[in-house]
Amino acid sequence: MDQVRMGNVVQERQGALAQGEVLPRPAASQSEGFKQGRSVLNSLVSGAFAGAVAKTAVAPLDRTKIIFQVSSNRFSAKEAYRLIYRTYLKDGFFSLWRGNSATMVRVIPYAAIQFCAHEQYKGILGKYYGFQGKALPPVPRLLAGSLAGTTAAIITYPLDMVRARMAVTPKEMYSNIMDVFVRISREEGLKTLYRGFTPTILGVVPYAGLSFFTYETLKKTHAEKTGRAHPFPYERLVFGACAGLIGQSASYPLDVVRRRMQTAGVTGHTYSTVLGTMREIVAEEGIVRGLYKGLSMNWVKGPIAVGISFMTFDLTQILLRKFQLL
Repeated sequence: MDQVRMGNVVQERQGALAQGEVLPRPAASQSEGFKQGRSVLNSLVSGAFAGAVAKTAVAPLDRTKIIFQVSSNRFSAKEAYRLIYRTYLKDGFFSLWRGNSATMVRVIPYAAIQFCAHEQYKGILGKYYGFQGKALPPVPRLLAGSLAGTTAAIITYPLDMVRARMAVTPKEMYSNIMDVFVRISREEGLKTLYRGFTPTILGVVPYAGLSFFTYETLKKTHAEKTGRAHPFPYERLVFGACAGLIGQSASYPLDVVRRRMQTAGVTGHTYSTVLGTMREIVAEEGIVRGLYKGLSMNWVKGPIAVGISFMTFDLTQILLRKFQLL
């Protein structure tokens, strides 16, 4: 009986083939899925490495900027240098990287998710607008960057909160990253881990959007002018620096507000809302000296970090593809 059934099935398949039916090709489908998975993994690894290299390079400047952002002391390049030098004399050279372990815990997943999400959003928007495999038009280009930054910020925000706390407190206060999580949760409540989340998202949308938009636009313009599809590494660094300068300048006041809200528990303030925090900063310190405190340092630190980040991401991706490592 089984043989008869099997014979019928074979006859049906042969009849279908005779009528021109195309049978599914599972091997091709699996190959496509494997390629997609490799592409995602490539983006994640390249993004993680880019974020780690960029943030480690500027960690002392970043820590100094945060200390000024959350205090009412006036910022100047001279005062920033004095703070760095005093920290070095008091706690040693590696103390300038205090909080960098917490930064890495946040930056590695943040950069991996942001760069990977950007590649995925570019593909989705390119398909939707009919530009698949080509440079996106301006509005989708801006949207892809904003969505990528928002996705990464939502997932990794508590790690940013922990990093800010470690940067502004004495090393005796918290022993390690887990200690920060445990004590904040126990002493201030779990909601505190998302304090400052609103200004973060409000700042990430223009920052990530403008950064990716500027970088992609400069690469597109460069390719059109020179006929070279791949810029030299130093050109990628310059394009990334320009992107960082524009993106960070546009979102900087919200970055100050975010830091004040994140560190309120250890600075004695009770910042609760974005507008309330802005009003208090402006009332006590003024608009420029308050909301733009440390911006000049950011104009040094930001372009370097973003330039290194974009350049490292692109070159790592090219290297991984060239040697078929991923």
